Amino acid sequence: MLDFLQTAIWALVALGVLVSFHEFGHFIVARWCGVKVLRFSIGFGKRLVSRYDRHGTEFTVSAIPLGGYVKFLDERESAVSPEDLDGAFNRKNVWQRIAIAAAGPLANFLLAIVLFWGVFMGGTSGPVPIVDDVEQGSLAAYAGLEEGQEIIAIDDHPTPTWQALNWRLANRLGDSGDIKFSVRYPDSALEYHMYADIDRWLAGKEVADPLAEVGVKLWIPQVSMQLAQVVDGSPAAKGGLEAGDEIIATDGRDFSDWEQWTTYIKARPEQQVAVTVLRDGVEQVVSITPDEVTLDSGEKIGRIGVLPVAASWPEERVRRYHYGVLGALNKGLEETWSKTVFTLNSLKKLLFGELSTRNLSGPITIAKVAGTSADAGWQSFLSLLALLSISLGVLNLLPIPVLDGGHLLYYGIEAIKGSPVSERVQMIGLQVGMAMVLGIMALALYNDILRL
Repeated sequence: MLDFLQTAIWALVALGVLVSFHEFGHFIVARWCGVKVLRFSIGFGKRLVSRYDRHGTEFTVSAIPLGGYVKFLDERESAVSPEDLDGAFNRKNVWQRIAIAAAGPLANFLLAIVLFWGVFMGGTSGPVPIVDDVEQGSLAAYAGLEEGQEIIAIDDHPTPTWQALNWRLANRLGDSGDIKFSVRYPDSALEYHMYADIDRWLAGKEVADPLAEVGVKLWIPQVSMQLAQVVDGSPAAKGGLEAGDEIIATDGRDFSDWEQWTTYIKARPEQQVAVTVLRDGVEQVVSITPDEVTLDSGEKIGRIGVLPVAASWPEERVRRYHYGVLGALNKGLEETWSKTVFTLNSLKKLLFGELSTRNLSGPITIAKVAGTSADAGWQSFLSLLALLSISLGVLNLLPIPVLDGGHLLYYGIEAIKGSPVSERVQMIGLQVGMAMVLGIMALALYNDILRL
C-alpha cells in the first residue's frame, strides 16, 4: 500500500508540473495579448479548490488530474458585455491567436530545457558499455561483436555510456538497412566497424530493452555473495540468515555468482532449500522456504528477502561529466532537440506501422515509471519530467482538432485565405479529433492494463 501511495504521489507531482507549465504558456501569452482569462484549471471535472486574482481569473484544482485547461472570454461560447469585447479571444487577430495556441507546447519545450539544464549542472555519469557476453544467433553475433570490446558508437553516433547506447539503438527500431557498430579493444586506440542487416527491426514487438534484443550483455562488476540486508519477517530472517553472512552453497551446490544463485532460488517457490553460509569464519546450514511471488508478467518465482553487498564499479569503467552553467545549458538544448527528433521519428514509425502500437503507454505506466525514477534520485526524476514534457509538447502540436496543433492548423488556413474556417468544418473536425484522441487514449490504457 505504501509503494502504491508513493507511486501515486510522484505521478501527481509529474502531471501537475507538466500540465501547469503547459497551461501557463497559454495563460501568460493570452494575458500579453489582452485576452481576458476566465479560468485556469489543473485537472478536469468538479472544482475542488478555487481562488480569484485581481483580474477576475479563477485558479482552480479539479477532481480528475489528467490534464488541464485555460478558459478565455469568447463570444462563441457566451454573451460578452460591450465593455469586455476588447478582451474576447475571438476578437483577437489571427497572429495573436496563433501565438496563444503555440505557447502551451513552447512552454513544455522550455521546461524540458530547464530540467535538462538542472540535470547537467549536477553532473552526470554512466557505465562504459563493454561487451561481457554475446548471445548466439543474435544481431550482435551476426555483426561479429566479441567479449571485451567497448561499443564506442552506433551509426557514427558516440555511445560513451549505457544510456547513450540504448538511446541510439532505440532510434533504429522499425528501421531497415544495417546497424553500424564501432568498437575497440581494451588498451587500444584502433577502431573496428561491424555491420548487421536489419529489416523492419522489431516492428511488431513491444521493446523494453533494445540492448537485450541486439543480443549483448554488458559488463557489470561481480556482485558479492555477502549479504548486506536481510528483510525483517522474510523467509531468510525466519530461517536464520543474518547480514554479513556469505553464501557459499545451496542444496549441496557451490555458488560464487549472485545471479546464478538468485536464479536457483527464484525457480523454487515454496520449496525448502538448505543454504550454507560462512559466518564469523564458521560454516552453517540454514533451511529456508522461499515465498511465492507473482510478477507483472504472471510468472511465479521464489523470494527470500535478502540484498547483497553493493558491487563496486572500477573508476575506469565509469564515465563522469561535469559542466559549467553555460555548458550545462548547451547540453540541455542539445538533449531537448535530440529527444524531440526522437519523439517525432517514433510517431512517424507508429503512423507507418514501423513501430508497434504496443509501445504506447498511458497513465498507469507513466505513474509507475515516475515512482521508479523518483526512487532512483532527483536527476532521474527530472530527466523523466523533461522527456514527458517534450512528448506533451510534440503531441499537442499534432494537427488534430481539439489539440493545440489542430487550432494552429485552422488559424494557418485563416491566415492564408483571409477568413476563418467555417463553423461547420470546425465542428466536424472537433468530433473527428475527439474520436482520434479518445481512441489513442483507450489504446494506451489497454496497453497499460496488459502490462499489469
